[in-house]
Amino acid sequence: MSEHQDPRSSPPAAAIAAGEPFISRAAWTRILPFGTYIVFIILGDLLERIGFSRAELRWLYPVQVGAVLALLVAFWRGYDELHRFALSLQQVLIAVVTGIVVLVLWVNLVAPWMTIGSAAGYDPRTDGEIDWLLVTIRIAGAALIVPVMEELFWRSFLMRWIEQSNFILLDPARIGFKAFVISCVLFGFEHNLWLAGIVAGVAYGLLYMRHRKLWSPILAHAITNGLLGIWVVHTGGWQFW
Repeated sequence: MSEHQDPRSSPPAAAIAAGEPFISRAAWTRILPFGTYIVFIILGDLLERIGFSRAELRWLYPVQVGAVLALLVAFWRGYDELHRFALSLQQVLIAVVTGIVVLVLWVNLVAPWMTIGSAAGYDPRTDGEIDWLLVTIRIAGAALIVPVMEELFWRSFLMRWIEQSNFILLDPARIGFKAFVISCVLFGFEHNLWLAGIVAGVAYGLLYMRHRKLWSPILAHAITNGLLGIWVVHTGGWQFW
């Protein structure tokens, strides 16, 4: 749900923009959880470079999503658009179908030109046996925490902030073409599967703009990630993690 201001009690947007810092508190509460997630990815890469095995680093993921969850909880009061799950049944169905379509495209858009480098993925097996605790944490983190964190950053913040600095006042339906394209492309290149990432960014972005509620792309994103986790475990396609 987009945030609404009572025009009788709120100062004009221009006045707010003039009095606010370049990066507002509302922006930081959306940037920090995402930034923390990225820092752990960089940390894992550095630890691997100095000799830690990928098997040893698997337990870094629970710490990573735990840190992100702690920040989301700490900043929750500032996420007004998440305080009510106000999706209609039709919107829920559209979000679910979108999430499934993105999943199907995600595991098929894998041609060499559609990827950047190679992804080792997340392998939860120990001596050939699946560690179900690691699997549970991985799927829960990907389906319940990552979608909230990423949608707050990419859609709620960045997509609107590119359009106007006092983004918190911008109705998602008024996001312009340039802001939409830039955010989708950046979201795509955050991932090894860059083309699949762009497609996902377009799908989630359109949901946000059409339904004007952040829970819509969050739900679609959660469906994609949750079903992807089940598919990965079923097929052994660990590189998709």
